[in-house]
Amino acid sequence: MKILMHSKDFASREAFAAKPGRLSQSIVAAIDWLKRTQDPAGFWVGMVESNSAIEAEWLLASHFLKFPLPSEDAIVKALLQRQRPDGSWGIYPGAPDGDVNSTIEVYAALRAKGFEPQCDELVRARAWILAHDGIRKIRVFTKYWLAMLGVWPWEHTPNLPPEIIRLPVWFPFSIYNFAQWARATLMPLTIVSARRPFWPLPDGSKLEELFPCPYHEFDFSTPAKPAGVFSLEWLFRKIDRALHKAQDWKLIPFRETTIKICLEWIIRHQDADGGWGGIQPPWIYGLIALVNEGYTLDHPVVAKGISALAAHWSYERNGATHIQASESPVWDTILALLALHEAGVGSSTPEVRKALEWVLNQQVLVPGDWSIKIKNVRPGGWAFERANIHYPDVDDTAVALLVLGKLRTTAGGLRDRIERAIELGVEWTLAMQCQNGGWAAFDRDNNKEIICKIPFCNFGEAIDPPSVDVTGHVIEAFAALGYDKTHPAIARALAYVKREQEEEGSWFGRWGVNHIYGTAAVLPALKAVGEDMTQPFARRAVDWIMSRQNNDGGWGETCASYMDPELRGRGASTPSQTAWGIMCLQSVPPNAEINDAIERGIGYLCSNQKEDGTWDEDYYTATGFPGYGIGVRTKSTATELAERLQQGTELSRGFMLSFNMYRHYFPLLALARAATAPGR
Repeated sequence: MKILMHSKDFASREAFAAKPGRLSQSIVAAIDWLKRTQDPAGFWVGMVESNSAIEAEWLLASHFLKFPLPSEDAIVKALLQRQRPDGSWGIYPGAPDGDVNSTIEVYAALRAKGFEPQCDELVRARAWILAHDGIRKIRVFTKYWLAMLGVWPWEHTPNLPPEIIRLPVWFPFSIYNFAQWARATLMPLTIVSARRPFWPLPDGSKLEELFPCPYHEFDFSTPAKPAGVFSLEWLFRKIDRALHKAQDWKLIPFRETTIKICLEWIIRHQDADGGWGGIQPPWIYGLIALVNEGYTLDHPVVAKGISALAAHWSYERNGATHIQASESPVWDTILALLALHEAGVGSSTPEVRKALEWVLNQQVLVPGDWSIKIKNVRPGGWAFERANIHYPDVDDTAVALLVLGKLRTTAGGLRDRIERAIELGVEWTLAMQCQNGGWAAFDRDNNKEIICKIPFCNFGEAIDPPSVDVTGHVIEAFAALGYDKTHPAIARALAYVKREQEEEGSWFGRWGVNHIYGTAAVLPALKAVGEDMTQPFARRAVDWIMSRQNNDGGWGETCASYMDPELRGRGASTPSQTAWGIMCLQSVPPNAEINDAIERGIGYLCSNQKEDGTWDEDYYTATGFPGYGIGVRTKSTATELAERLQQGTELSRGFMLSFNMYRHYFPLLALARAATAPGR
């Protein structure tokens, strides 16, 4: 998710076009590209790329449930195109090693679709899996997929009792104390875990060829990471085994009634487009749970869920079909609007007017899951996706408020609607502030770390604590709406942000890669709200950013920086991260050194712009999960992190993303600001 910048009234596109020089030409070309690529409905949306487990799991689901996937051969082609030379599949481009989970899930999916073990792709994948002892290292989700194939015993997967839905909100393990994405995924998996279904591979194989010993000799009960005796992990594993025994002996009362309650919860949370939660896991597990409970493929709920795949969740590239893990039309549209505003494209133009109306229509005006804990607050947030009314998020809401605040005075007949939207958005956002002064993405004070100790949570992040990038965006949005440092909520937020600064001067990026992103979320916000940007904290941040500029003038940071602190702010230059670096420097008083660094960054962007006005970006610069489990930065060394998390810089517990429009609107923001800076 996200980075913003302060703006003022700028010259129009025509004024840029009248200026000589490559900076003005780049801005005009980028504006024109946005105008050409706008959807007729008014929004912009780019592809959301992730890893090949997404396509593999859809292929497995189609095998389980016997429904045809649209363009199945093209989906298989997408998997084969992304196989690494060593035979594995990875979490992000440029990862130093493959991922055991993605590789095993793709292997299983290809076997389910008729690939023979002797084919070249599977021979190479199998050799890599065996060389990495991969079957011993798989995450919880991969175990569930293998269990549904009859490969992994159900009694050695984490037990997820449906009865969790009955726990009160005050109880630590209430579903409403899990992060939004974990909660929505957990609910259908409780039903799957209770029923223990399996759909064997076509030849009845148990993928014996992936095991380092004869299948019947393999110890499925040994965890990848031992737990210390009497530790919380040890206790929860004991409880897990007890739950399995209780399930085996049918000692859990009212189980059928509880499953019906879970089914009702799932159906009630289906999105208007057929998905669930705006993300893949609850959607795909929801379909599996429903069909296994007897819902037919033509049942309205199931049919709607399956049909969504062919609507807007897949995309074509190089003759192959990829499936998105999420979609980003709201986020892309509000940031494209911000970029156009910075570049002087007025709200009276057809493109901006249409996009503005679309954004106003996307405001979520019904209570979502957040209202379980937060009472007597009117809804008024925005979600990331077009149809996700249950989970609006603070980050999208903050950027929407920023854009509406900048456009309201020139919006003509939309002015009243904008003022009403701002009123509701501000009320909702203020209610979502956490106790430590920051803002999280989806919930307030969703930070009970004990949740992360249960066996189910050996992946990504299970809770949703505050982050500086989301908090920075809220601060900047409120500044645009007239709030200043004296407002109690802003004062608490500023104190939180300053406490979170790293010793070297940067800020951790929870939702973007990584310290360049976090720093670029904070510095423009502090400037916008009136902080003295000559203070030592700002100088340290600028010194750090400048120390990370590459020789080509750009900035880049590898996803591996989440595991190796030495890699913070280091990596091949990318358009989005270069824009973030420039925007950091634009937030502090200029001097010769800063101006030179900005000019070099502008040179990188202008030189790498394509003829059609946009940019290419080969690396992932957005973050789903770093894989820490607790959702916040950690000050451990790379060695300590690897030992605790059982992952390295390949990020086998993580989930990295590419939002394809980051490569466009962030460079346009940075260039427009540079072009209108004093002295230009």
